[in-house]
Amino acid sequence: MTTYDRIGATYNHTRRPDPRIAARIHEALGDAGTLINVGAGAGAYEPPQTVLAVEPSAVMIAQRPAGSARALQASAESIPVADDSADAAMAILTVHHWTNLEAGIGELLRIARRRIVIFTWDQSIFRRFWLLDEYLPEVAAFTDTQAVLIDRLFALMGEARVETVPIPHDCTDGFGAAFWRRPEAYLDPNVQAGISMLAQTGEEVLRPGLARLSRDLTSGLWHERHADLLDCETLDVGYRLLVADL
Repeated sequence: MTTYDRIGATYNHTRRPDPRIAARIHEALGDAGTLINVGAGAGAYEPPQTVLAVEPSAVMIAQRPAGSARALQASAESIPVADDSADAAMAILTVHHWTNLEAGIGELLRIARRRIVIFTWDQSIFRRFWLLDEYLPEVAAFTDTQAVLIDRLFALMGEARVETVPIPHDCTDGFGAAFWRRPEAYLDPNVQAGISMLAQTGEEVLRPGLARLSRDLTSGLWHERHADLLDCETLDVGYRLLVADL
């Protein structure tokens, strides 16, 4: 059973692609005429030129919308398609779930002719996010074990560029730091279920920190402490696009 067979059943309720992030991803893909989406999940951020989605979880494949590209149930580490099968390959918020990063990146390099695009995060920035730093240090420690270092990706991908992706305050895709200006959202079990770092840490571990967050929201302490965030439209919480031309 994959991770998302266990935690992904309600994914589509809170993980709706954000059009501004989608625009950045699609811009990074450039003029690629065909695309393979690896670790595709429910199909978020897939552009029209997607010819194949690779996803190990049947639960996630079942949530793909009608008319999506054909989905192949397989892991990133072993993709049963020919070399140079598409102009580009992309991997969106997935590399931290792979069991063998070297094999997975090797497969991206093998199946893509022209470009690879990876959306991930820089852990050195992400772990300073207020939710982890002030309320959930156990989750910060968990993400330390999960996160893939940007330098490690560079070493595996070869020459690549990195682009900062600031997150809008009203981001529609409820991933880890998407609610940086909407702290009350992290108290919602449905939101928690759609964020792998929270869903995998577990309710018992989360309860004390989230109880403190609830009290700080009620008392106004959170708003006092983070008054500087309240007028921000976007925030750099560590999310990055890596783009490699082959």
